[in-house]
Amino acid sequence: QVQVVESGGGLVQPGGSLRLSCAASGSIVRFYAMGWYRQAPGKQRELVADITTGGTTNYADSVKGRFTISRDNGKNTVYLQMNSLKPEDTAVYYCNVKVYSQYIRSASGSWGQGTQVTVSS
Repeated sequence: QVQVVESGGGLVQPGGSLRLSCAASGSIVRFYAMGWYRQAPGKQRELVADITTGGTTNYADSVKGRFTISRDNGKNTVYLQMNSLKPEDTAVYYCNVKVYSQYIRSASGSWGQGTQVTVSS
């Protein structure tokens, strides 16, 4: 079984920063893609950013220039540095990991339980 554990969420004021971490473990040596999704109240879950083993990144337009995704392949850990946070960023943030076969067919992969990020003054 794959275990996916997020950490780093919390309450922050607008303009502040948070760094989320996600550690994945299991029989898989390396996950091809690791990413972050978020779901705000009353909204659908959406992709925030993801990154492949080779370092190719993809960001939602709403977070470009503010968020940075990175990974440590040796630790199967992915990070999301969130700067200039806005109230609209408030959501539960979920980590997702995929092996290559899942990535190419847009399968669901493995999910963490989520970490709450609240941006409010």
